[in-house]
Amino acid sequence: MRIKKILVSQPEPNNPKSPYFDLAKKYNLKIDFKPFITIEGVSAKDFRQQKINILDFNAVIFTSKTAIDHFFRICNELRIVVPDTMKYFCITENVAFYLQKYIVYRKRKIFHGKAKFQDLIDVIIKHRDSNFLVPLSEPHNAEIPGLLDSNDINYTIGTMYRTISSNFSNINDFDYDILVFYSPSGIKSLKENFPDFVQGDIKIAAFGPTTACAVEQEGLRLDIHAPNPKAPSMTMALDDFLKDHNRNCR
Repeated sequence: MRIKKILVSQPEPNNPKSPYFDLAKKYNLKIDFKPFITIEGVSAKDFRQQKINILDFNAVIFTSKTAIDHFFRICNELRIVVPDTMKYFCITENVAFYLQKYIVYRKRKIFHGKAKFQDLIDVIIKHRDSNFLVPLSEPHNAEIPGLLDSNDINYTIGTMYRTISSNFSNINDFDYDILVFYSPSGIKSLKENFPDFVQGDIKIAAFGPTTACAVEQEGLRLDIHAPNPKAPSMTMALDDFLKDHNRNCR
């Protein structure tokens, strides 16, 4: 059966040159964009109630681009000037490069893992004398504090944003061939909105190791995973999958 319809759990790209539009044209696909979660930033007032002084830390751990956005948003709202000596530890190189939106990249101490948080832990251990701030969402993946605790890392979690499941009660026909997820919260939202969901022939694509893990923890089958050695982006992974899938359908 040929793939005809894909649901991407993100807002529709504003850029008309998005690779998703190229993918739709190349394979004659209908691609719908529907965020499965809503990101809500924690206010500066609520953050103060956590009694966290960002300047008490000399290192920050980022697990996503969203975490970077909300860390610098909070700093701006609290009029905190992050010192040039701050060290940044990012889960992947792609997330690390995103820091360029806020800082002069080449003048900072920036470290990154390969794909999994465990990879980053191996880097963090070499700097265990640092005092780490970990901006996370509420709720967040328990694996992160678990690995930091098991390696005796001195850290504090700062809740800087919340993930809220979107309401899909207006969707009657869930007739997609591929579902694309970018976060564990998206998987949670799928199960909340469609408690009787049966995967069957529907393919599930996940971006990032924590999302892939969430798919399997929910008892679902993971068919497409990015980044991978051949496909650093989700659209490239989808392209590879569609190429092979369509070839086998002939």
